[in-house]
Amino acid sequence: RAVEAGAKKFNFKSKIDRQIESITFVPWNEKQPVTWNDFLERNYTDGIIILHKGKIVYEKYPAGLKQNGVHSAMSVSKSFTGILASILIDEGIINPEKLVTDYLPELQDSGFAGATVRNVLDMTTAIEYSEDYTNPNAEVWKFSASGNVYRPADYSGPKNYYEYIKTVKKIPNQEHGQLFGYKTVNTELTAWIISRVTGKSITQLLSEKIWKPMGANYDGFYQVGTAGIAFAGGGFSLNLRDMALFGELLRNGGKQKGKQILTKKAVLEVSQGGSQDAFKNSGEYPLLKGWSYHNMWWITNNSHKAFMARGVHGQAIYIDPKAQMVIARFASNPLASNKYIDPISIPAYEAIADYLLQK
Repeated sequence: RAVEAGAKKFNFKSKIDRQIESITFVPWNEKQPVTWNDFLERNYTDGIIILHKGKIVYEKYPAGLKQNGVHSAMSVSKSFTGILASILIDEGIINPEKLVTDYLPELQDSGFAGATVRNVLDMTTAIEYSEDYTNPNAEVWKFSASGNVYRPADYSGPKNYYEYIKTVKKIPNQEHGQLFGYKTVNTELTAWIISRVTGKSITQLLSEKIWKPMGANYDGFYQVGTAGIAFAGGGFSLNLRDMALFGELLRNGGKQKGKQILTKKAVLEVSQGGSQDAFKNSGEYPLLKGWSYHNMWWITNNSHKAFMARGVHGQAIYIDPKAQMVIARFASNPLASNKYIDPISIPAYEAIADYLLQK
């Protein structure tokens, strides 16, 4: 299902900085510095763009992706859903302190009963759901199967994402809001709430509120499951320059060329971050000390107040307000989890930010 770009197009200015490829840095848990090209290769980079003060200072496609190509964003899709939710909260259409069942009463008998919209957006719902892709019995595969167009003839599970959400169970003796738990089903639930209160699909809203107004150059595309439901948690595919443009829009508080495209409050809300204790106590990402998760965005602990969108296999939007920098990356790392990518990626982003601060 297409996210339409519209007639207006945004053209970046470029001022390529050849010195970026000479930057070196030391990855976490390593002792020797590595080069920028080492970083690109070790992360199986398909395409990367660095913006500084709104201009492209670096752009490279090492693995066959073209400048006008479209690539899967994987879970970066979640952050687009999060921004839409933030906008609707600012507009008073969604109240984050209300219960999920206030919007979707059919979930009264599910594990989401008693959870607030805020719990869902910050992924602090106490639900039985594993996102471990290495475990063939993890709930993420049952969730995926519910949206698959092609299924075995003897399949008898939920027939679409929303049917699956109704079957989710609560973790015994754990309250909603206590611990962070990265669970894609939370994003699908957010998208369901958004569609319920607006009467529109995620693809329609993204076209109307973001893609067309910001001047995206290419249509984006959502993977659509059974019942025509777009996969909001990881099904968005888009152009790299358009993804960088979206990041730049957020860096500027939702403003572009003097025009407020996204509400400033919605963008500010995202960048403020969530509960560091809930994130830390979950134990899911021990290397990301001091980080938090809020409205489907990851918030770093560095002094630049950087925040980012992340997807498996290396997809990323990294926004550094202090360095006036945005990095957008597509990759095809054979290891899915960012746990394997962070030790070299985060230091690389921070090294580029430190370099640009001196410019």
